[in-house]
Amino acid sequence: MDRRDPATRTRLYDHVQLDAVIADMARRAAGFFPGPEPVAVIGILRRGAPLAGRITELLVSRHGMPPPSRLDLRVARYADDLTLLHPETLLVENPADADLLAGLAGRRLLVVDDVLYAGNSLLRAVDHLAQHGAGEIRVAVLVDRNVARLPVRADIVGIRLQVAPPDIVECHIPPYEPEFAVELVRA
Repeated sequence: MDRRDPATRTRLYDHVQLDAVIADMARRAAGFFPGPEPVAVIGILRRGAPLAGRITELLVSRHGMPPPSRLDLRVARYADDLTLLHPETLLVENPADADLLAGLAGRRLLVVDDVLYAGNSLLRAVDHLAQHGAGEIRVAVLVDRNVARLPVRADIVGIRLQVAPPDIVECHIPPYEPEFAVELVRA
């Protein structure tokens, strides 16, 4: 931020509150995937990936699910900072994941991201996974800003926020930040 434009930063949720939110998200995810059919948990890089890892751990440890397959997708567009890094939403496939992607045909999937804003990233990820033949796709987001402009919704929402379009919701998620928190930044 420019020093001439001081921003106010407000911590909305700390790590204790977010641990409870993630536990509730995992509980709801377990309800979507009863039975022995295999599940894969897909994290949207960057911050959706560690959230997917946390949810996966809880699905196994607290809800007795067999360990789900894990895969992370890189989607090159970030709208919540209101600066598009790429004019189009691009999904970048890791060639090392080709076998995992091929194994998704007919599978039940949980796609995890940090913030649902306009819906660009999730729409591209869900479309990509559907093209690989996924049998069922559910979406979980830590924060839904409730302003998606595309026909995208999350099946599991940790936190619903109503914030002004110029405000930025920052999810601080280890290992990218030292502390698990959600903050609101106002210019």
